[in-house]
Amino acid sequence: MRWVPAFLSAALVAAAASNSKKSSEERFSAFHTKSLSSTPVKLSDSSYRDLTKTPRDYTAAVLLTAMDTRFGCQLCREFQPEWDLLSRSWIKGDKSAKSRIVFSTLDFSDGRDTFMALGLQTAPVLFLFPPTVGDHAASSAEPLRYDFTAGPPSAEMVHAWVARHMPDRPHPPISRPINWIRWITTIVAIAGSVTAGFVAWPIVLPIVQNRNVWAAISLIAILLFTSGHMFNHIRQVPYVAGDGKGGVTYFASGFQNQYGMETQVVAAMYGILSFAAISLAVKVPRIADPKSQSIAVIAWGGVLFIMYSFLLSVFRIKNAGYPFAIPPFM
Repeated sequence: MRWVPAFLSAALVAAAASNSKKSSEERFSAFHTKSLSSTPVKLSDSSYRDLTKTPRDYTAAVLLTAMDTRFGCQLCREFQPEWDLLSRSWIKGDKSAKSRIVFSTLDFSDGRDTFMALGLQTAPVLFLFPPTVGDHAASSAEPLRYDFTAGPPSAEMVHAWVARHMPDRPHPPISRPINWIRWITTIVAIAGSVTAGFVAWPIVLPIVQNRNVWAAISLIAILLFTSGHMFNHIRQVPYVAGDGKGGVTYFASGFQNQYGMETQVVAAMYGILSFAAISLAVKVPRIADPKSQSIAVIAWGGVLFIMYSFLLSVFRIKNAGYPFAIPPFM
């Protein structure tokens, strides 16, 4: 008769295990039924404890958030639509619950005791409670926590995180709704651009084919880069600097330094010199009147002389040992 107590003990353990498993199954069935009608499931303190208590043979994904405007949780409001999209897409793709997961949300206004018990000072917080019994049981019952330090994640990012911790179960894909406003706006914008292009093409084509326009663009680009425009952007040089006497200096000494204003002045000098040379080579020879042609030669020659004198004076500021100069800028 000594075997009777041992038999009764084994029977009680088996019965307890059976009741525990049934209890977990019933809880999952109840929450899954709720998620089919409204997902993610909204929790309270009591339903949170019911969902996450052990033993459990399912996974529970719980988002603890604070949506009330009094708490000023901008990250909560930005992430909530992505969380809703993830849970709806998952449930839609797994109505038979083969993945054994419940998506839920516990707001601070409904779960103050839970927030205090967990010692949470910030929101949102996303916990993933793994199963403790069954085929997918994890080695630890402690929940996994998602990191929100990089800002509000997309539904795809959280989906990948959840799927990574559920490797042997189905992972329904994210199904984003069609953004009709975006499509309509894009189509209207493209149609408007094409229509404007067809209407303006007869006007634009002669401008595009004009060699003088391309010559001007090329000349402007050359002047910008030869005067040190890229140097300013790379070095982040100051626009001007003080001269130590209460005044302002526009030119930096030395060839390894320059100011923003200096680049503009040098570009303007190069531009005037280029325009004068082009005029003497192209425009002046076409003047039919000899007297007007002589005046133009003298005028453009004077501009070249004065601007080149100014250029040499600037060069002497950059290099104090340069011995040459031309009046009037000595």
